[in-house]
Amino acid sequence: MIKFLGEGSISDALSGLERWFKRDDLILGRYASHVIIILVIAVVLSSGSFGIQDLPKGEAFRLRLASREPATLVSWGTGGQQDPDFLTRGVAPLTIIPERGRRGIIVYVVQPGDNVSKIAQSFGLRPETVLWSNPELETWPDYITVGQELFILPMDGAYHEVKAGDTLQSIAERYRVEISTIVESEYNDLEEPYQVQAGQRLVVPGGTRPLVPRYVRATAPPPTDAPRGSGSFMWPTSGYLTQGFWLGHQAIDIGGPTGTPIHAADTGYVSATGWMGGYGNYIIVNHGNGFETLYAHLSEIRVIAGQGVQRGHLIGLMGRTGRSTGPHLHFEIRQGGIKRNPLGFLPRG
Repeated sequence: MIKFLGEGSISDALSGLERWFKRDDLILGRYASHVIIILVIAVVLSSGSFGIQDLPKGEAFRLRLASREPATLVSWGTGGQQDPDFLTRGVAPLTIIPERGRRGIIVYVVQPGDNVSKIAQSFGLRPETVLWSNPELETWPDYITVGQELFILPMDGAYHEVKAGDTLQSIAERYRVEISTIVESEYNDLEEPYQVQAGQRLVVPGGTRPLVPRYVRATAPPPTDAPRGSGSFMWPTSGYLTQGFWLGHQAIDIGGPTGTPIHAADTGYVSATGWMGGYGNYIIVNHGNGFETLYAHLSEIRVIAGQGVQRGHLIGLMGRTGRSTGPHLHFEIRQGGIKRNPLGFLPRG
């Protein structure tokens, strides 16, 4: 074996080693690959008469071992460095395909547990975009049911159904955009003279418009001895936050199993109970200090109008009455008649 390493070029030496290890009478034949690799490393590290300088510059070579394992390609060259005597691994080309945004309008089928905020987030949109693309949701954003179909735009904006009397000018003004924004949208296929017809749907990129908030008023007068709240609120139930506070949903939703206890968030009196539209079974507690709290979608109401309640008092059970895709508590805090973000009043942690 020594004679193969002591004379000729590296190519001759490797060929000799391969023939020597492939002899049938050699017990170590099956270890040829490992031994040759070790020897090659020793050759590269040594500075003998058969060093790296024997290789032609700029060429690549493969070591084909007796095991016939796939060869590792290495190439020799300067690589922009001063010392040319080094090995570099050959470049393995890699194609990176950039992510492309979704194109076109899709129809989404509402699933159990969905809400407008969750659907919008899954498509990278603002919740308002889902509202402004589906007019039936605007008055009551909670008005979604399992199996309902919703239009989903590829970008934030609005999807407007043209009504009799609509013009591009009136539509642009309604959504606070320039006419060119609508005309130039690739989704509208508008051509001069840019006439629109009733029933036609138009994408309004970046379009926004005010929402008319829904409001439930108290019906029961305050009792003479009505307790007053402290202004310090507790979480009304246990569960997980399924939807936060935003323009079209000025409340928070707390999800949990049907029958989960609902408690008064602060001391006060029950000013209203009953059933209303998308709220289903609801309770309003007036805290006598400018604050009111509303609790909706209840499976059961455990208090009556005019009743005084203390902070933490059991007032009902969680449910999914009204328009709801799953059991949760819709919870509002109002101050002076204005809906406030409950997360700004509830304890953290």
